[in-house]
Amino acid sequence: MTETTMPTTTEFPISPGDLDRLHARLAADAMAQGMIDVAFRTIDSPVGRLLLAATPRGLVRVAFEREGFDDVLAALAARISPRVLAAPARLDAAATELDEYFAGRRRSFDLPLDHSLSTGFRAQVQLLLPDITYGHTATYKQLAERAGKPAAVRAVGTACATNPLPVVVPCHRVLRSDGSLGGYLGGLEAKKALLQLEHAA
Repeated sequence: MTETTMPTTTEFPISPGDLDRLHARLAADAMAQGMIDVAFRTIDSPVGRLLLAATPRGLVRVAFEREGFDDVLAALAARISPRVLAAPARLDAAATELDEYFAGRRRSFDLPLDHSLSTGFRAQVQLLLPDITYGHTATYKQLAERAGKPAAVRAVGTACATNPLPVVVPCHRVLRSDGSLGGYLGGLEAKKALLQLEHAA
């Protein structure tokens, strides 16, 4: 009896480029058939690698590497949908606008945003953040006053710390009343770098 041998990958090699093309085709087919609820990709930036995630409604998450990308994706699967897939094409516009921002060619973002990860007072505060324009800052106290709750300074800090769309929704522009940085999801070095990029610090 002759033993049948299975072909090995050395007999039928698949190049990384072929795998990338296959994945891109499968992702495009899945998007066309409405099978992806959360698409994601990563990009390099001056503040480290960023994970971008979007629903059909818009950009839903920007995450810093220090948050743990696997943890972020697991949270998105739990809170939005388990149909999460790397589909870079859906994030092309977001990646382009972030590249332009980091290159100093963009001062505001024109992306559709999905704010479904925030509710209540946190969402109210986060919706006020884009009013702090490029090159300017506000204090947590000022933001509390703008939100109509001048005593809620600590809650404003929490809203900024849990902002699911950092950089694009500019919580980095919020400082303590004494001018010190306060906290930041991406770390204080990242916050300082963003303010320096905008010549706001």
